[in-house]
Amino acid sequence: MKMYIVVKDSIPDKLIPVITAHASLACYKKFEENEQMIKWINGIFNKVVCVVNEDEFERLKKEVDHVLLTESALDNQEVCLAFCPRKEYPKKFKFLKMWTPQGLG
Repeated sequence: MKMYIVVKDSIPDKLIPVITAHASLACYKKFEENEQMIKWINGIFNKVVCVVNEDEFERLKKEVDHVLLTESALDNQEVCLAFCPRKEYPKKFKFLKMWTPQGLG
């Protein structure tokens, strides 16, 4: 069981750790009564952080059970989606690119 956190590839690397931390907490707060979230929070909190382009981001916004985050430091633009943890995600999630900081990937 894992939580996917998806960040736009246009977001500066220096903001991604804070954005993803906020995303994880916002997702927990939104879905804290969800059965899958309860199992996840009481187990191992696996998380996957991925980067996507604008088109992929817009398509993923159509998926269920997520929270959308904006960033005030970037004029409140949409920056991140965090998906309520689950065992199975649609196949497209398996093909998302994992985020690695610049210089480490």
